[in-house]
Amino acid sequence: MNSRLISTRRGLSAGFVFAAVLASVAPAGAAEQATRIPAPAYAASASVGAPQTVVLAGGCFWGVQAVFQHVNGVTNVLSGYSGGSKRSADYEEVSTGATGHAESVEVTFDPKVISYGEILQLYFSVAHDPTELNRQGPDEGPQYRSAIFVNGDDQRQAAESYIAQLNASGAYRRPIVTEVAPLMGFYPAENYHQNYATLHPNSPYIAINDLPKVANLKRLYPDVYRAEPVLAPIAAASK
Repeated sequence: MNSRLISTRRGLSAGFVFAAVLASVAPAGAAEQATRIPAPAYAASASVGAPQTVVLAGGCFWGVQAVFQHVNGVTNVLSGYSGGSKRSADYEEVSTGATGHAESVEVTFDPKVISYGEILQLYFSVAHDPTELNRQGPDEGPQYRSAIFVNGDDQRQAAESYIAQLNASGAYRRPIVTEVAPLMGFYPAENYHQNYATLHPNSPYIAINDLPKVANLKRLYPDVYRAEPVLAPIAAASK
């Protein structure tokens, strides 16, 4: 993430500005190749009552957070770190690539509106490229790896089954390299990382790398797209 420019500007109507800039951006680069992929054949058997969470890593957390903030049924998305210790869950340390952490997002969703399987479908289709090993776009290193940090056997089986299904289907020209690992902890990132893409839609990094992902979500999955993003409460972040 060292290639990214950190801006401290805050808009009074962040959601409106984001939508206006999004409307003017055409998908570019790898994001332009995004296609709708088959839904998972295996469905996790978790209860559809209480809210559920899933922790996903797919490169810079700014863009992954932005995608899921525009998904119906998602009630909160936090940027953070997973895969390493609590002590090393710090942006500067994680950026060295030596902590075991991946930049991740914790997605909280209502299973009565959207399923875990549908969350994975969006993750593999528009949130990132699951065939890139230890990198996404301009960002390189294990902290940008593709990973699903699963909470329990149901999530693990659903993720592994879906990866096998997508590889067998030929949906991608290269094998999926997504790591499926047990969730040992999720640590919210510093406050200035939360809602970053929504607050800074004019940032060159966001315009080039992240707005096309949200545009692809709207184009490929209009049935789940929501125009107004659900914003993470800054107070929820620990730093």
